[in-house]
Amino acid sequence: MDDKNVLLEKIISMPRIGDTAPDFTALTTKGTITMSDFAKDKWTVLFSHPADFTPVCTTEMSGFAIRKPEFDALNTELLGLSIDSIHAHLGWVQNVREKTGVYFDFPIIADIDMKVSKLYGMLQPNESETAAVRAVFFIDPSKKIRLIMYYPLNVGRNMDEILRALDALQMSDKHKVAMPLDWKRGDKVICPPPKSLEALNERLADDSVEKVTWYLAKKEI
Repeated sequence: MDDKNVLLEKIISMPRIGDTAPDFTALTTKGTITMSDFAKDKWTVLFSHPADFTPVCTTEMSGFAIRKPEFDALNTELLGLSIDSIHAHLGWVQNVREKTGVYFDFPIIADIDMKVSKLYGMLQPNESETAAVRAVFFIDPSKKIRLIMYYPLNVGRNMDEILRALDALQMSDKHKVAMPLDWKRGDKVICPPPKSLEALNERLADDSVEKVTWYLAKKEI
């Protein structure tokens, strides 16, 4: 394998669901952070954007800022990133605050050396070798990666879906259940399927759950 292919492999390598979030220390708009020490006992939503002072990114970052109280309510810290300097980040934060009144009150990593972007596979060479795609990593309090989303440079994310997925992960952990298609808070959840004949018979006799069939049963939580 030649040097170029090795470099590209490093750029597009990415952690997987279930992996421990790769550790790093980086400068942000709220000072220097180390990932392993960040957001103790909380969830983290780590998200990248292509560049400061760009239209789609401004709408997305504003969306995170406006809905930050909802992330707070889910015991979650926001952590942004782009391949820009700390000075560009600060200028952009202030520009958006002056023009719209929206304040990006969460740390934004200044990943000018692309260290974190490469570590998390945020650089996709066929999309761009110098701008991070729109990645979202859901990281639980044990620093395990639980869900990953990737969007291209020209399509903004869906904030409702990010919050829905975060809520679903937390509710699934708490109640040891699974979530059906389009689940949102207040909907019924899926009970774990039986794993023995005894459990199967118990399920068939259980009138407290909605049984679509023996392996698909729903309940309220």
